[in-house]
Amino acid sequence: MRSHPLLAARVLRTDLETTRFAMATSRAIGTAVIRNRVRRRIREALRSMGPTIQPGWDVLLIARAGLVDVDYETLVKTLRRQLVRGGVLEGSNG
Repeated sequence: MRSHPLLAARVLRTDLETTRFAMATSRAIGTAVIRNRVRRRIREALRSMGPTIQPGWDVLLIARAGLVDVDYETLVKTLRRQLVRGGVLEGSNG
């Protein structure tokens, strides 16, 4: 488990040709509207990283309450850091 105050990531190596993502957003984050917004922002950040995502991983992203108030650039930077540390993205810490 890769932990950060804004986002935690659990990664598991698989033999699949694709990488699968799942998101967990608890009620502690806020109302359903806020949780859905957080999930949409994470999905968009993942789309922007698409070409660098390595195949063969299952990734669980656990959003933390602080993620609600950060700007998009901080979200992308945090997500990229977690995925690079987990081996899911190619490249260096960004």
